[in-house]
Amino acid sequence: MKAFDIIYKKYSRRLYGFVSRYIKQEVDTEEIVQEVFIKIWQSRDKINIYSSFESFLFTIAHNATVNLLKKRATEQKYVEHVKSLQHIVETFELTDEIHYKDLKHKFQGLLNELSPRQKQIFQLSREEGLSHKEIAEKLGISANTVKNHLVTTLSFLKSKLDNGLLISGLFVSLFL
Repeated sequence: MKAFDIIYKKYSRRLYGFVSRYIKQEVDTEEIVQEVFIKIWQSRDKINIYSSFESFLFTIAHNATVNLLKKRATEQKYVEHVKSLQHIVETFELTDEIHYKDLKHKFQGLLNELSPRQKQIFQLSREEGLSHKEIAEKLGISANTVKNHLVTTLSFLKSKLDNGLLISGLFVSLFL
């Protein structure tokens, strides 16, 4: 124990200076110095008294420093990776919102091209969720007329939009 105290007093400041050249954070530097002395203590029975103790000590410090730097680099890469994923998600959300607004605008423009009766029946069906029978009763027309107007309207929309946009447009009209 006495020998360990002597070694600690003799080398701790030099070791601290050595590590702090590479690790600029005081807490990490102190942690590495402590780790080095713990390893020295744990391997005290294996130390070769015929080799350079100082070389052994600074090799342990160097390896511990390199390991910490690798760990920090890996952590930084992980943080950057997560940030990039978040940025991609935000970009997709923004892109989706832009596409949604554009699609909604186009779809609304197509609805405005319908006759007033077709538009009214389409909105009652898709926006209010009324059945053909309920629309017919509300407007004083037959359920068959309602059905014909919806078929004509959907055919018109399909001809103006490709299938993907039609499905998206119907989604917009059904759920928003």
